[in-house]
Amino acid sequence: MITEEQIKALQSEMEGNGENQAQMAYRILEEMIVTLKLPPGSKISEKALNRSLGFGRTPLREALQRLAIEGNVKILPRSGVIVSEIDLADQINMIEVRRELEKIIAGRAARLAMEDQRKVFLKLAEGFDRAASENDGNIFIETDRDFNSLCIETAQNKYVSYAIGPIEAQTRRFWYLHFKRFGDLARVSQLHAAIARAIAANDEQGARDASDRLIDYVEEYTRKTLQFMGGL
Repeated sequence: MITEEQIKALQSEMEGNGENQAQMAYRILEEMIVTLKLPPGSKISEKALNRSLGFGRTPLREALQRLAIEGNVKILPRSGVIVSEIDLADQINMIEVRRELEKIIAGRAARLAMEDQRKVFLKLAEGFDRAASENDGNIFIETDRDFNSLCIETAQNKYVSYAIGPIEAQTRRFWYLHFKRFGDLARVSQLHAAIARAIAANDEQGARDASDRLIDYVEEYTRKTLQFMGGL
């Protein structure tokens, strides 16, 4: 379970961002599910969450409904809430959709990025470089979260934002479960850095091509994982 100190830190950050209780509850629960602090198949108790997180029933239920729509939990009548299993066999189907959405986001971000945003993308590229050179997964995770948020903000398309959200959540769960065993942190960091630099250069086609190369690699390591797990 996520520690009380971590919960307080997240709540403080989210209050600073002006998020309401339902949004805060969602982000905390999503973080717990994605990082496997609430592992697949575990049962979620609303009463226990109320005690540990300090949110009322309505914000918690709104958060759980959103997580259910995204496929992170299942709400079962008379059985409560269960964290969804990770569907290994469905990962390739998800990557097919993710590829097109990521290209749209990267291309629009490159086309629309303003000077201040371009500077941040360059800093994020440096963060990915540092994650690669130090082989540090924590640096990558933190940089990647900021990178994804800035890409969505810069792309300025609420429909693609709605569509990519559930896919990003499932991708992160798969990453936490299998990447250390089958992935190459330096490679994936460098591929992310290439997208960030293309966006910073307002190179729309370059950003789309770099996004394709990233998804090529994601598909490669996903297939490797599935073959090992017997899913292919």
